[in-house]
Amino acid sequence: MRRAALLLGVVLVAAACSAQPADPPDPEELASKVTVDGMWARLEKLSELTLAGRGGRAEGTSGYDASVDYVANTLRDSGFDVQTPEVDRLALKSEGKPTLTIGSRGFAVDQASLLTSTPPGGLSAVTLRPAKPSGCAAADYAGVDVRGALAIVDDAVCSVVDKQNVAVAKGAVGVLMVSDTGTAGARAGLFPTGYYEKLTSPVAVIDAAADAALRRTSAPVELVLNAETVRVKFRNVVAQTKTGDARNVVVAGAHLDAAAGSPGVNDNATGVAAVLETAVALGGSPQVTNAVRFAFWGAGGAGLEGVTKYVAGLDRSGLDDIAMYLDFDMLGSPNAGYFTYDGDQSGAASPDFAAAKVPDGSAAIERTLAGYLNLAGVRPADMPLSRAGNYSPFLSAGVPIGGVTTGASQRKSETQARLWGGRAGQPFDPNYRTRGDTLDDINREALGITGPAVAFAVDTYARSTGGVNGVPARG
Repeated sequence: MRRAALLLGVVLVAAACSAQPADPPDPEELASKVTVDGMWARLEKLSELTLAGRGGRAEGTSGYDASVDYVANTLRDSGFDVQTPEVDRLALKSEGKPTLTIGSRGFAVDQASLLTSTPPGGLSAVTLRPAKPSGCAAADYAGVDVRGALAIVDDAVCSVVDKQNVAVAKGAVGVLMVSDTGTAGARAGLFPTGYYEKLTSPVAVIDAAADAALRRTSAPVELVLNAETVRVKFRNVVAQTKTGDARNVVVAGAHLDAAAGSPGVNDNATGVAAVLETAVALGGSPQVTNAVRFAFWGAGGAGLEGVTKYVAGLDRSGLDDIAMYLDFDMLGSPNAGYFTYDGDQSGAASPDFAAAKVPDGSAAIERTLAGYLNLAGVRPADMPLSRAGNYSPFLSAGVPIGGVTTGASQRKSETQARLWGGRAGQPFDPNYRTRGDTLDDINREALGITGPAVAFAVDTYARSTGGVNGVPARG
């Protein structure tokens, strides 16, 4: 009784500034409908479809396609408007051996676009540099005639596509881009969404050692770019309530695919099961203030192509209609931790996102989820924000984000073991992305805490995005 009263208090604070609430707020009621038994039935069905499908549940496999149909049909049966937009991504067929040969020495290079190779046998040409190293404008090549040459540029200022376009317009037969970032990662904007489809000439990324060797020669070099790819087509699943403000949408998502060769139960059938059970419990026409959109992404473990292309396909108005994005990934790790994504940047600094780039409202979402977990009996910790998360494209687009996870291959510390139990020094999920990620891998107790947290957060914000734990109005 005390826990119910406390939870109701959290909701009332979050809803205090809501305009015209449709019903007395009671997200705990929805949370109570997302049970371990209900989610377990979803896990069993997804496991069955995965094992029956050739290739598991990686996108492009029959197991993934069957899982898409299962999720989509379940949502339709619950009264949702459902779409299954098709997406494609590039998959590596053969790594080849991309090489730049300078004199008698070969340097390994990265093939910037797997869609564009050199002619059989490679491309032989001299190398020249623009007067201004970035090569982002025609004026950068003032006094330098690169016709028939490979242009050498750095990775500053503009995108690799712009560098290629300018060089080719000046007559270059290809581009060598010097980029030796180490663990820092590529500069933001260097490789924009869909860049590989816009690189129509041979473009190689070379390191400082190859660049130094190029500076010591004026002789022709040989470039071989021979990686081979195939296009993999798959579908996302997107379903929205028929009620609630469609200009202030709460989006909740999870990636539906699994790593190749893995049954993918914890990663991420658990997230799918919790989000799907929440959708079914909410229904397609609930009495809510804000519309709710449920999304199930493909390629979550392969470049985030499903969610990335979805966000990239939204115009400014479509982005402004999204109040927040809630992501749920790996909710039943056997050596579970309890993490909320670090929206308030109170934990260790993220190597991928500067604190100033985290959208306003993310801290409030973290407070809502952390408040629920605390009242459910576990004290959550911060999970640093990462470009590997399916929330990343939303965050980069300025949408407030939040979510819960029980951990992957990271190792549990002594302090975390004292806080949550389990085995210190061992991964939260020792079967992460392996054949061992089966139903036997799932921590039912953890799932019974994190699954209802999904429903609590969704219903809280479906009723109001105002209050002290609300998010700023967008648009």
